Amino acid sequence: MDEIVPQRRRPRWLAAALTGALLLIVSMALWAWAPRGLQVPASDLRIAAVEAGTFLDEIAVRAKAEALNSVIIDSIDSGRVEAVEARDGVLVKQGDVLFRISNSQRHLELLQRQSEHAQQISNLATLRLAFEQGTTEHERRLIDLEHNLALTRRKIERDKQLALQGFISESALQESQDAASRDMRALANERTHGSSEMAVKRNVIVEMERAIAKIESGLALVGRNVDALVVRAPIAGRLTDFKLQVGQSVKTDQHIGRIDDPSRFKLTAQVDEYYLNRVAVGRMGHLRHDGKDYGIQVSQVFPQIKDGRFSIELVFSSDQPATLNPGQSLDVQVTLGEPKAALVLPNSPFVADSGGAWAFVLDANGVDASKKPIQLGRRNNRQVEVLAGLQAGDKVVVSSYAAFGNVTHLQLKR
Repeated sequence: MDEIVPQRRRPRWLAAALTGALLLIVSMALWAWAPRGLQVPASDLRIAAVEAGTFLDEIAVRAKAEALNSVIIDSIDSGRVEAVEARDGVLVKQGDVLFRISNSQRHLELLQRQSEHAQQISNLATLRLAFEQGTTEHERRLIDLEHNLALTRRKIERDKQLALQGFISESALQESQDAASRDMRALANERTHGSSEMAVKRNVIVEMERAIAKIESGLALVGRNVDALVVRAPIAGRLTDFKLQVGQSVKTDQHIGRIDDPSRFKLTAQVDEYYLNRVAVGRMGHLRHDGKDYGIQVSQVFPQIKDGRFSIELVFSSDQPATLNPGQSLDVQVTLGEPKAALVLPNSPFVADSGGAWAFVLDANGVDASKKPIQLGRRNNRQVEVLAGLQAGDKVVVSSYAAFGNVTHLQLKR
């Protein structure tokens, strides 16, 4: 007969172990396939590797060529434009007529000053004539009085001889002496009062001459104002921003245009406020134009910040391009320091978005990226210096982080 064999049962713990292992495998598979962090298409990101290279401590700016020397043309007087002899953009010579204006008030003032000057000249001539006549009359009286005194003195000498001989009396001699005393007093009085009168007349003439000099000064000023109605080029150069039209009214000190020196240029540029403390007068730089390098130097820094930028002026340190034109744009490099070996990354939008304090760094699998603290140093238009937090070869997401919000992990979708 057949014998019944008892069934052998597996231990329960083995079943539980197998079940747990199976669940672990499934979980790991799910973990491997499940997305971690924000999923971002890899094609939307720009990734760069940290490189051990040379940091070039310079910035590139877009500069505009302007005339190094310019003379502003303002209207000295008001009036109506009668003629325009030049046009905007032409080369003018010093003294060339630019435009003419009319002002009847200035011409009337000139006529009045000329009339006043002529009247005072006539008055001065009358005073001088009277002075000459008075001087002549004074000298004539002096001559007469001196002659009379001489005659009286000779008569006294004769009377003394006659008195000694007894031919005349003592009273007659005394009368001659009294006449001599009278003539002496008359002569002294004429000399004193005549000199005083001549001095007064001379002072009147001097004051009249001073008054006429002032009138002539005012006349010259009015004459210059009238001459200024014909506006001429103060220097030779290119006439710029000149847009007058015949019949237009201009006011005193109204800006009319300017004349630029066409031979020498300077450059003006706008620079990011980040570099305000590093750009200083005397900093050197260069630009490349028509296949040739030209040295430049910062000549002025204007620290006023507008829209996150400040202005600088640069001049050529030696030669300048021969084909520059006012308003022409040029790319220039301004050196801020010496080149230095460093870890560098491209100066990309991630710097502004993170403030240079962190970055998304790719893991070894090339798929996941984690937010990692870093420290950045100097920067130029193309590079940023890495001081800490990254090593050469690390791959960093350098495109904008604006769309990532506050996430700390990214997963790249291929």
